[in-house]
Amino acid sequence: MSTATRPPGDRAADPETAAARAAGLVEPRSRRRTARPRALALTLRALGPLALLGGWALASATGALTQDVLASPAQVAEAVGELWGNGQLGDALGVSLTRAGLGLLIGAGTGLVLGVVTGFFRLGEELLDSAVQVLRTVPFLALVPLFMVWFGITETAKVALIGVATSFPMYVSTSGGVRNTDPKLIEAMRSFGLGRWAIVRTVVLPGALPALLSGLRLSMTLSVIALIAAEEINSTEGIGYLMAQAQNYSRTDILAVCILIYGVLGLTADGVVRLLERVLMPWRGAAHGGNR
Repeated sequence: MSTATRPPGDRAADPETAAARAAGLVEPRSRRRTARPRALALTLRALGPLALLGGWALASATGALTQDVLASPAQVAEAVGELWGNGQLGDALGVSLTRAGLGLLIGAGTGLVLGVVTGFFRLGEELLDSAVQVLRTVPFLALVPLFMVWFGITETAKVALIGVATSFPMYVSTSGGVRNTDPKLIEAMRSFGLGRWAIVRTVVLPGALPALLSGLRLSMTLSVIALIAAEEINSTEGIGYLMAQAQNYSRTDILAVCILIYGVLGLTADGVVRLLERVLMPWRGAAHGGNR
């Protein structure tokens, strides 16, 4: 009877097994992992924010955190009701989302196109990549004075700043993902008579999808960060304007509301990309589900 067909009880008497154990080797065991229930996963994810909220409420209740430093969670909730009731919060949120969305659309779209051109076409890489890499090293906050000179204190300056900030993460991720496409697969498609743009559309972009979504996640996060900076440019509306007004009147409750809104926007952006990953790459979720 061979070792492969021998029952587990007989393997202990196998000379090869005995010699391996004598040498200090152990028989490998496969570890079966089960997928974590979704309800449990969501509960565990909520523990961290709930702990922070509980610590904040406790510090406010005991007097360790005074109102002039930071308002309590109850006072922040009252401020949300006040701002929503008089319409300020809804209007400011709509303006800020429009700015961030337009800037992200322009920046991510530009980064996607440049990444495909430099990653797939050698001439594009030679002509554009070095210039883009030089611009990428410039902090986008350093462009605020220049944009104010170019565009004035208008919406164009704010949207352009967000667009610049979000373009480079998308460019780097797209360019890298396109370059990592299997060259043999590209040659096979060329042998079937597909043109360059057809190959990009049907082979390169689907193959680079994980890198594209990673770049989109970074770009969406940066859009919120750039939004904060953009709304400091003499805004007269938006979440940044609410923060400036609250600072003038020392309203720490409204300041906390605005900060929490920025945080929720960033968390929502990350959740949108996670949802896109589940829809566009369902096999990835299935593969990771059993490995955790």
